Amino acid sequence: MFRNSITPRPDWQQKAQEVGFTFHSVGNGYWNEAAYYSFSAYEVERLYAATKAISEMCLAAVDRVISRKDYDRFHIPDYIRPAIEMSWEQEHASVYGRMDLAYDGSSIKLLEYNADTPTSLFEASIFQWMWKEEVFSRLDQYNSIHESLIDHFKEIDRYCLDKNLLHFTCITSMPEDLVTTEYLRDCATQAGINTRLLDIREIGVTDAGQFVGMENEPILHLFKLYPWEWLVNEEYGQVIMKSITRMIEPPWKMILSNKMILAVLWEMFPNNEYLLPTYTSVEEYRRNDPFGGYARKPLLSREGANVELVNGYNKVLAAAGGDYGEEGYIYQKLFDLATFPSERGNVYPIVGAWLVNHEPVGIGIREDVSMITANTSNFVPHVII
Repeated sequence: MFRNSITPRPDWQQKAQEVGFTFHSVGNGYWNEAAYYSFSAYEVERLYAATKAISEMCLAAVDRVISRKDYDRFHIPDYIRPAIEMSWEQEHASVYGRMDLAYDGSSIKLLEYNADTPTSLFEASIFQWMWKEEVFSRLDQYNSIHESLIDHFKEIDRYCLDKNLLHFTCITSMPEDLVTTEYLRDCATQAGINTRLLDIREIGVTDAGQFVGMENEPILHLFKLYPWEWLVNEEYGQVIMKSITRMIEPPWKMILSNKMILAVLWEMFPNNEYLLPTYTSVEEYRRNDPFGGYARKPLLSREGANVELVNGYNKVLAAAGGDYGEEGYIYQKLFDLATFPSERGNVYPIVGAWLVNHEPVGIGIREDVSMITANTSNFVPHVII
């Protein structure tokens, strides 16, 4: 893996706007094509194999949590647990997820799994492919995200929807959420599915506990870019158990998107090459690694919020603010991220490994001058050399 400098296309902002990539320049300039990462085919094969192996371990971990009814560790409310079990047993449709992997050219380690409402999908799938086709047309890219999404929506249509209406919802005033939701909706439309977009605040609930749209039409199937832990805490959260609405992502993703899954994985697969030692208290961590550094992560935080990195001398190396932490923390062994010089100083890349229907389909690279990747960290495209 190498980071390479390159001259950006002079009109890339215009091209981004034309395809609906409206948040390309938020923060420090979110999309960054003044550089690109290059991988060998062998490295891509390793990343694919690692993502596949981790996915299989994650599904086994979900099965163990459900079979043991081990929900208290995850702070999952009682009233949603039957929905979790039903969606798992009936294999309700899951579309996608993103694993954040540390890769230093040698070791590949799972940092966390964004299994419920991952974003950066449009730029990983569409815009970095457009960049590749224009700048490096003869090279390849680890990226079959778009085709895989359309194919999987066709499968969902056959075994679940039967040409029924699939609603899509998010907080439409949030540009990144809207672009991601509209992109997935477009993939579903290309798969032949009837779709409709609603702001999540436009969804109603009948006295009988049925979710309905603006025209009072029943919502039987709903893709929601809205985290499960937020949804169940809404005033209608307990209605979910009475509703016949099937959600994408399904309720069992509450387990997989909770960082307690990292501790469960380590309990089930200790010393696995793709996992970092992870414990549920700092005391337990220190008993197993008295002088090692760790990342303290809230169970439900997003985009690096409230993450704290601590070295072996208990010195805080980096910390991020936010509103998470009440639900508890896990303590994951600190991994030395790859470091590359850039125009902004040294940057730390994280590989976002995308899955569709639990199968690896591509990657997107996020980097930051901070060791904690946040929602304003740069997205940098890649090619296979």
